[in-house]
Amino acid sequence: MGSLKASWLAALGAIAGIVGWLVNWWASQNGFTVPTLPLSSLLTVAAILTVTLVFGFRVLRWRNGKRDRPLDPILAARTVVLAQATAYAGALNAGWHLGILVDQLSLVAVRGVTSSVWGTVVLVLSGGVMIVVGIVVQGFCRLPPDDGAAGAGKRGLDDEGEYA
Repeated sequence: MGSLKASWLAALGAIAGIVGWLVNWWASQNGFTVPTLPLSSLLTVAAILTVTLVFGFRVLRWRNGKRDRPLDPILAARTVVLAQATAYAGALNAGWHLGILVDQLSLVAVRGVTSSVWGTVVLVLSGGVMIVVGIVVQGFCRLPPDDGAAGAGKRGLDDEGEYA
C-alpha cells in the first residue's frame, strides 16, 4: 500500500478549488445560494476525525510495545485506508471551499455580507484539519524499518518501514 503524497493532495485540492470557484460563480450569476456545506457538517467531520484518531491510537499503542493482545491485521489495514481517505476528503473539502471563498471575497465589497465568508473559512480549516489527521494517523500505522541485514533486502527501495 502506498503512502499519501502531498503533491496528490495539493492537486486534488487545486482541482476541487477550481471547480468550487466555477460552480459558485455560476450559482451567483443565476441567483442560487452559495454551494457550501452547512456548518452542521462539522459534526460529521468531528465524528470522522474521532474515529480515525481512536483507531490510529490503537495501532500506535501496539506499535510502541503495548502488545498484551495481538493486533488484528484487518483493523490495521482499515486504519491506514481510513487515514488516507480522511486526508483525501479533507483535500476535497478544503479545496472546494477555498475556491468558493476566493469568489466570495470578491463579492464582499458589493454585498457587504460576511456571514457566508466566515462559515466558508471554518469549512476550509476543517478540511485542513482532516488532511493533518489523515497524515498523522497514517504515520501511526507505519512500522519502523527492520534492523540488521535480514530485513534490508525484503522491502526493496523503501527504507521507511511497512504499515502495521
